[in-house]
Amino acid sequence: MSAAAAPRHIAVIMDGNGRWAKAHGLPRIAGHRRGAEAARRTVIAAAELGIPYLTLFGFSSENWKRPSAEIQDLMGLLRHYLRGEIAELHRNGVRLKVIGDLATLDPDIISLIGHAEAMTRDNSRIILTIALSYGGRAEIVTAVRAIARQVASGDLGVDAIDEECFARRLFTAELPDPDLLIRTSGEQRISNFLLWQSAYSEFVFTRTLWPDFSKDDLQQAIDEFCGRERRYGASVGSR
Repeated sequence: MSAAAAPRHIAVIMDGNGRWAKAHGLPRIAGHRRGAEAARRTVIAAAELGIPYLTLFGFSSENWKRPSAEIQDLMGLLRHYLRGEIAELHRNGVRLKVIGDLATLDPDIISLIGHAEAMTRDNSRIILTIALSYGGRAEIVTAVRAIARQVASGDLGVDAIDEECFARRLFTAELPDPDLLIRTSGEQRISNFLLWQSAYSEFVFTRTLWPDFSKDDLQQAIDEFCGRERRYGASVGSR
């Protein structure tokens, strides 16, 4: 058995902020604040470990169903992050990309995202992608609509539609598929995250709540990944 090489692209479902806050007798927003600190630590750790791509599930399309006060708190944290953290990310060679249905965000947040992406566009130490107002099924539907429009206009033939053609219409068109997908807090589901892209990802589920996630937790997940054999559907020994 040959161990897998280190992952190029790690995706993370950051789960457990609310439970962390409850366990510490604090309001949920305190958990989200600590979660933002964990995100900062993880970006730095991934860069130090030589991971070229990191994708974080920041806010799902389903999260809009949460109480309005919590959504306002989350959007406030997002504004703070985009205003206060981007300069540091830029200094550390991080390129920021944001994917999702961004039209659902407030105009000032969209503007901040555009500014952050433009500032960091030429950085290459690590590509940090944050999924906001993101849903995997909606992403697939968006790609299907784009292809259907091109077929209807005569710009694309039906026989030209293949997996590569489809993948180019996804939000992640410029990214490799994630090799490793981590979910914190002990939950073992992917919650509508990167459904197409994670077809052959290795999953690691950790009981650590996201606000407590550390470089050691990231290294442990990478070590577990490296101990696996990735066969992509082939039988043992054929690859």
